[in-house]
Amino acid sequence: MKSFRTFLGLVSPFILICALAQAQAAPAKLSDPPRIDPPRIEPQIMPVSDIHRGMRGVAYTVFEGTKPEPMDVEILGVLANLNGPKSDLILARLHGEKIEYTGVVAGMSGSPVYIDGKLVGAISYRIGQFSKEPICGITPIEEMLEINAMDRTQPDTLSVARTPKPLSKTSVGNAPALGGGLQDLAQNLQPIEVPFVFSGFNEDTVKQFAPQFEQVGLSPVMGVGSASHEHQPQPIEPGSAVSAVLVSGDLDIAATCTVTYIDPQRLLACGHPLTQFGMVDMPMTKANVVATLASPYYAYKIVNTTDEVGTFVQDRHSGILGRFNEAPKMIPVTVSIHGGAKPNTMKFSVLNNAKLTPVIMMATVFQALQGQNQYGEEITYRMNGDIDVNGYPPVHLSNMFTSNDTNPSPVLAAMNLGDHFSRIFENPYSTPGIEGVNLEFNVTPERRAAHLETARTDVTEARPGDEITVEAVLRPYRGDPIVRQIPIKIPTSVPKGQLRILVSDSETLDRSRHVSAAFTRNLELGSTIDLLNKEHSNNNLYVSLLEADPEAMVADKVMPTLPLSVMNVMQGTRGAQQDMLVTGESAVDETSTPMDYVVSGSQLISIQIK
Repeated sequence: MKSFRTFLGLVSPFILICALAQAQAAPAKLSDPPRIDPPRIEPQIMPVSDIHRGMRGVAYTVFEGTKPEPMDVEILGVLANLNGPKSDLILARLHGEKIEYTGVVAGMSGSPVYIDGKLVGAISYRIGQFSKEPICGITPIEEMLEINAMDRTQPDTLSVARTPKPLSKTSVGNAPALGGGLQDLAQNLQPIEVPFVFSGFNEDTVKQFAPQFEQVGLSPVMGVGSASHEHQPQPIEPGSAVSAVLVSGDLDIAATCTVTYIDPQRLLACGHPLTQFGMVDMPMTKANVVATLASPYYAYKIVNTTDEVGTFVQDRHSGILGRFNEAPKMIPVTVSIHGGAKPNTMKFSVLNNAKLTPVIMMATVFQALQGQNQYGEEITYRMNGDIDVNGYPPVHLSNMFTSNDTNPSPVLAAMNLGDHFSRIFENPYSTPGIEGVNLEFNVTPERRAAHLETARTDVTEARPGDEITVEAVLRPYRGDPIVRQIPIKIPTSVPKGQLRILVSDSETLDRSRHVSAAFTRNLELGSTIDLLNKEHSNNNLYVSLLEADPEAMVADKVMPTLPLSVMNVMQGTRGAQQDMLVTGESAVDETSTPMDYVVSGSQLISIQIK
């Protein structure tokens, strides 16, 4: 024992000297930040004026499952006005085994950052696509809390201990200390993507309508993940994944980000906008992260949405705000398709939003039609249905769609439906309450289109009250000519002179009668719906008698054959009355012939009235 103690006495100084030498040779490691559970209610906040380079903190996000995991945060500085006037961004570097492997990923927006137990803000920006370092921008919580002041859906205020932000130069932190390198790097900061994942959609649908979605601020991607029917008992907390839903049911569209702040009434998430539409009405659901995919090009979270817990009511510059236990007003849609071995019915709910609903309806109906076994290039759809608008007559839909040289038939059907929704929402006087959409499509496995080649009458002169015959020749797609003889009666009120006869398809007739989107844009909702219901079906051939007298259209009312004096008075008021249109020709009579084809083309015939 004595010899062992002597041995320890000899080697201990040597061990101590080696340990000190190793510590000096090894690179300095960041000290571990204090580990704290993400606070759920009433956290204190740390204002931007207290942030400076070198501070250490912790952030939370979900990499897998539902439990937020911590990441080390190293503050690099504050970038003044980077996110807009008086809108600062905190620059930070993230540390940890998982974050250094995955990098800053899509779906991480909103991850809360704490320093000394105080809430600093939300991870919301990243540098480019190929950055090897997980450097991020943090939206200050002070700016996110401003969203509540804009929220007028409820009178409550966020219950959080706040420190006033002083109006001094210190509010921009230590931005000059960043140095030119990081300052230049910060110019490449961009919002972390919150992709809208399309589940149940194929690649053709996403590509077809990607330009329309991008115009309204959405970035569609093919779905990896979906809506799950499993119950998620875990409560939402800061750092949890949360989803905003645009479509749910047999088709799903949702975007997922991370919760920054939560109290018993509401939560804040994302740290940047999803669409920045202001007041919104999006279902808010819990989300389960199936996996986090690391990629130098596009890293993202694979997510399943789960239980609905409320509604997102604000979508603003610095984040989104959701309220618990509030039900969103979605539009129930039923699409029934007949023509196969058995009818196929799809049911889903769609967001009620003036900008998004028209393009969402186009994409969902296109997918419903194209995703059937009956689909092919040579196919025709007969559509019948209604759009139910609260307080107004239903908007009736009745048309045929067949492929042409430009678009396949599902695209034409989708565009027709989208046009109806756009015109309903475009009225400047009232917000339409759409109660539901019911559509039925009958499928014929051939291209049924016919073009009007010629039209003529059996006489060149006639008298008021005479009956004459119009003969029309139509050429179907890959078929023999079709001849239709259409009897018409000359009205007894027609004056002497030239009478023009328009033989046409529905599009030409509606355009000549000014029943178009351009004219209905400034009408009240009721007048818009009346005009939509007066539109002509495209599977008819129309014969219209046109008299050379002025005609006025006021809202949805037509005033034909106006006297010259009345027309002059109305012309003088056109500047003040925007929903009035005066033309130099009146339609005095109209008849139609049903055709089991999509009709195109027009011809004008003139006869002399004695």
